[in-house]
Amino acid sequence: MPPGRDRMVGVTPSNPVPDSPDALRAVAEQVAVEAAAHLRELPAPRTGPGGGTDVATKSSPTDVVTASDASVERFVRERLAALRPGEPVYGEEGAGEAETARWVVDPIDGTVNYLYGMPWYAISVAAVRDGDTVAGAVVEPVSRRVWTAARGGGATCDGTPLGVTDTDDLSLALIGTGFAYRADRRARQARMVAGMLPEVRDIRRAGSAALDLCAVGAGWLDGYVEHGCHWWDWAAASLIAREAGALLHVAGGPDDLGADAAGLGADVSLAAAPGVARALAALARRHGAAEV
Repeated sequence: MPPGRDRMVGVTPSNPVPDSPDALRAVAEQVAVEAAAHLRELPAPRTGPGGGTDVATKSSPTDVVTASDASVERFVRERLAALRPGEPVYGEEGAGEAETARWVVDPIDGTVNYLYGMPWYAISVAAVRDGDTVAGAVVEPVSRRVWTAARGGGATCDGTPLGVTDTDDLSLALIGTGFAYRADRRARQARMVAGMLPEVRDIRRAGSAALDLCAVGAGWLDGYVEHGCHWWDWAAASLIAREAGALLHVAGGPDDLGADAAGLGADVSLAAAPGVARALAALARRHGAAEV
């Protein structure tokens, strides 16, 4: 381990573990960047007949988990234990207690993309306090882009401040979405998206909820809506989108839309530029979001 690797700015005998959003942002970024480097050193998952011995499934045959997912999460847990000793971690592969979590981790968001060699996947590390995200980092191992945010401190990509689009016309909005792993639910999602498609500029399905949320923050998407995401999917990226100016409604998470998000379903995630956020919610509701 390089000298000083675990030395944090601001550590003093009276303040051994800084807890400000900016300090936590620095830790999240450091750990996610190191984890991305770790992933790049791992062998690519085998995709031969039967999926290979380092690929397993979870909720359905299409819901995959690789040996790399487990390896990256172990790495992140070890690094957080070194940098933030005693702070509980809640992760996609290693679980943990959500009620006591101080860190929420998704080792590879977009595992199917990773499995197929597509570059759109990321590592997410979020610092949470009382269930709310206060800092986070999302790092893309292939492009090496680094997305970060701290509550009240804005959001950046590779150090450049982010900002959502100023669009106020939903018919000209580019919308991101995603699909669940169960076939019956995918069919319902497809019906909703098919109804929405004629009323927006276009729809994109990239395969990573975290990166879709970051894309809203960067202005690469005007909005995003998806059902079935988990805490680890959006813990870091939701703050990035929100600090960039997006309005959000995430089941179990941030809610900027209040009553305007009623009737969207119990596990919906929606993020959009302010000029189209409520119109996007209404469009999804009109096309069956509650039944997805």
